[in-house]
Amino acid sequence: MKTCRLHLAAALAALFPALAHASCGAAFCTVNTNWTTQSALAAPGSAFDVHYEYLDQDQPMSGGDKVAVGQIPHHHDEVATVNRNLVATYSRGFGNGWGVTVSAPVGDRDHRHVHNHHGEQIGETWSFTELGDVRVVGRYQLAAGGDLLNPTDSGVTFGLKLPTGRFTVANDDGERAERSLQPGTGTTDLVLGAYHHQRRNASDAAWFVQAQYQHAVDSRDGYKPGAQFSADAGVRKGFGPGFGALVQLNFVHKRADSGSAAEPADSGGRYLFLSPGLSYAVNGRLQVYGFVQQPLVRHVNGVQLTANRAFLAGLSGQIW
Repeated sequence: MKTCRLHLAAALAALFPALAHASCGAAFCTVNTNWTTQSALAAPGSAFDVHYEYLDQDQPMSGGDKVAVGQIPHHHDEVATVNRNLVATYSRGFGNGWGVTVSAPVGDRDHRHVHNHHGEQIGETWSFTELGDVRVVGRYQLAAGGDLLNPTDSGVTFGLKLPTGRFTVANDDGERAERSLQPGTGTTDLVLGAYHHQRRNASDAAWFVQAQYQHAVDSRDGYKPGAQFSADAGVRKGFGPGFGALVQLNFVHKRADSGSAAEPADSGGRYLFLSPGLSYAVNGRLQVYGFVQQPLVRHVNGVQLTANRAFLAGLSGQIW
């Protein structure tokens, strides 16, 4: 049974979601590989995940409609943001229902927009590779139920997003990027969540539901990111030796940013994504996986850049 649990835990590594959106492209894929939050480490032990994300935000939208660049005039007409993110996560379970997860992103970002200045259109670009905001999130397993073949787990998560990322990045002309584009928000955010999942060992399957709320507890230099809520559901089904088919639905609702350095009219919105993927368990402790994320619903405030699809690939495993 322990060997079966290890194989299933490795296959679960790509089920769970996260979030981040911004008007000009400071974005992460909403698929999250932080599966240890959902009790894969019920016994003492450690796990890791490293994954790469690619999002090309080249589709401006107004409300729920696609628009062309500059179709709705702004002081800045956003053109495109290409995001290449590397996210490393370490998790530790203490065997008594408690655990902790630390996640650190590095973003490689290219952004273009047009500055409309007294009738003149001036192209501006930014390109940088920077550490983003680190998250430290604890978890506590509230209940474990079911039977040996169909175990269930429920719990809560709680922690902080720390202001580790810079928010003063400038281009070669000395122009600072908009705050929503910066690698960090400059704020400390409270993160609260809850989860429930069930494994069906006999059929090599699993399902989950999860909710999470994030709220900045302070502001920094005239900027406070909008609070955001996510609700997610996913299913995994094994097929063939070591292979698994994965699918998620990820919902995100983000409120508008606030402050003198924010763009409240062009931030925040509602999103629903479908995220199918595949995983392969190399052995009982290591797996590789990949996802394609497709938006089903995009409804933004004002005019914002969005991605027509996103791609994610990663490696995760357990350390005992």
